Amino acid sequence: MSGLELAAFLVFAFATLAFSVGVVLAEEAWHAALALGGALGSVAVHYVMLNAEFVAAMQVLVYVGGVLVLVAFAVMLTTREREVAT
Repeated sequence: MSGLELAAFLVFAFATLAFSVGVVLAEEAWHAALALGGALGSVAVHYVMLNAEFVAAMQVLVYVGGVLVLVAFAVMLTTREREVAT
């Protein structure tokens, strides 16, 4: 593994961890869904780095393109307005 590959791996590993923590710690469901999209996208980059392009494409198409859209619709349809404290 060359130095450039190692640097790219470390950057995307940090991005995956940061987005995953963002999913867990987000107070808004919409922000958690966006962080989930970032985490799934960075996992797809890891698959590309492992020369598994088909698995990466399926990751993007099925999870980012399908599951995340369903989660986004569910979040948009079920969110309530916040009550303003007087």
